[in-house]
Amino acid sequence: MSRIEKKFTELKQCGEAALIPFITAGDPDLNTSLKIMKALAEAGADCIELGIPFSDPTADGPTIQRSSERALKRPISLPAIFRLVRQFRASSDVPVVLFGYYNPFFRFGLEKFAREAAHAGADGVLCVDLPPEESGELKHWTDAFGLDLIFLLSPTSDASRIQRVARASRGFIYYVSVTGVTGARRSFDDKLRSQVARVRRESSLPIGVGFGISTPEQAAWIAGFADAAVVGSALVERIEKTRDRKKKAKQAGAFVAQLKRALRQAARPG
Repeated sequence: MSRIEKKFTELKQCGEAALIPFITAGDPDLNTSLKIMKALAEAGADCIELGIPFSDPTADGPTIQRSSERALKRPISLPAIFRLVRQFRASSDVPVVLFGYYNPFFRFGLEKFAREAAHAGADGVLCVDLPPEESGELKHWTDAFGLDLIFLLSPTSDASRIQRVARASRGFIYYVSVTGVTGARRSFDDKLRSQVARVRRESSLPIGVGFGISTPEQAAWIAGFADAAVVGSALVERIEKTRDRKKKAKQAGAFVAQLKRALRQAARPG
């Protein structure tokens, strides 16, 4: 049983949805990223999505694009990110999902990428721009090294796409709440609940909802019908707006603690 599966199993027993915050590795630098990851874990994060900076992040809105730009201004590489994961893993068992785009993985070498990610202590991989029908080679290696390969679904996914993703996924299914790019939003379509239910009929895997969740109230609403709330842009924005680098981890942790309290209050025992 992977760390991701174990965490979802534990939360299901108490009727609680998982909180999965996203940050970009190296924003503003790798040492601060490590401090932020530790703060998120201490604040109650159930899993951490660690974004791999990329120069053309087509699925990301302005907030996360800027975080990648800031990270790429300093020397950063996949080996450096693996070291970051290894340093985090030395003091925490919170699962880590590497969130990125196919080009850096492919150029690094898929076997080498999966092997080093697993050895560093990563638990899953989410490759934003890799559809399941083209994922065979990466999935071969992630399966070989015990990494959960996570795929995306969206409101435009039809029945055949849902079934294909359900067959290919491990760990959980990431449901994109809206069409478009990442970014905090004020409200969500009321159909989101029924859309998630449609996915649930095709898969027993946990379903995490992301893209746009920005407040504790929104996270609690998502927890009413999904298994996880993924919060990215709203957290990255708080990190960006905290000018004092020494306070970034504290501010990030405080925000995640608010989100976690909301999810606990929304728990559905039994």
